[in-house]
Amino acid sequence: MSLSSGKTNMTKGLVVVYKVGYRFRWTLAVILFSYSFDSSGQQIEVIKADQLFHMIDQCPEKNKLHVYNFWATWCAPCVREIPHFESLNNSDRNVNVTLISIDDVDLLEKKVIPFVKRKEIKSNVVLLDETDFNEIIDKIDKSWSGAIPASLIVDCRSGKRLFYEKEFKAGELEKAIEMIINHP
Repeated sequence: MSLSSGKTNMTKGLVVVYKVGYRFRWTLAVILFSYSFDSSGQQIEVIKADQLFHMIDQCPEKNKLHVYNFWATWCAPCVREIPHFESLNNSDRNVNVTLISIDDVDLLEKKVIPFVKRKEIKSNVVLLDETDFNEIIDKIDKSWSGAIPASLIVDCRSGKRLFYEKEFKAGELEKAIEMIINHP
């Protein structure tokens, strides 16, 4: 074997390694770019009723208010009020907002995730995977007829709970928060 043919084979080998490395880096870059571009960073967890009750009852941050809004992508009043919850979530560090979708779990990929991405929702979003809501409704609040939108505000400082079975209009949600803060 001559020295020159060894160099040629080594050069060809380096070119192949470079091309494979280049393709790998390019593929990895495309995947990472697609993930970061396509994803809003929002993870939508599918939960069961016992997880919902635990989430509401545990009050993870004792010095905050927690707002739980029950909604669905097919509910026009729900969709209209979501910007009020988003505004509250973005402006008040003492309030945590969780949007609880009651859409059918089969619609998570087809409807809920695209909706959350399109609306650029930053609040915590979960999908409640249950078929019998009658037991859930009573445990959230005895006065709840089951209609949506509906919201539960929990003051973790005092344990006080306020329930609203209505669509919040501009300024109404902030007034409800103000009332619970000023009268714990």
